[in-house]
Amino acid sequence: QVQLVESGGGLVQAGGSLRLSCAASGRTISSYTMGWFRQAPGKEREFVSTISRSGSSTYYADSVKGRFTISRDTGKNTVYLDMSGLKAEDTAVYYCAASFAASSTSDIHNYNYWGQGTQVTVSS
Repeated sequence: QVQLVESGGGLVQAGGSLRLSCAASGRTISSYTMGWFRQAPGKEREFVSTISRSGSSTYYADSVKGRFTISRDTGKNTVYLDMSGLKAEDTAVYYCAASFAASSTSDIHNYNYWGQGTQVTVSS
């Protein structure tokens, strides 16, 4: 079983940047497909990005493509989400998740473990 702890959220002006971190413990992140999701107030949790077990494949929601980058550091057992060109509509609680899926997946139902989330607020 893996435990996930997100950090790096905060308040940023529109157009700014943030780096979110997801520190894993208990098992190596190479054992999982890792993903980032977000949930805005009054809305369902939605897919943001995913990285495969090998780290060689990444996938993004259309809404963040070209602005967000997912990466990982296996030595630190940590997954990152670099966010730039932030918009007010990016405001949400961001969650890190781990999936047993063999390949990258955007389906929330395929994720088995979740962190507690970190708040990102973008002021316009």
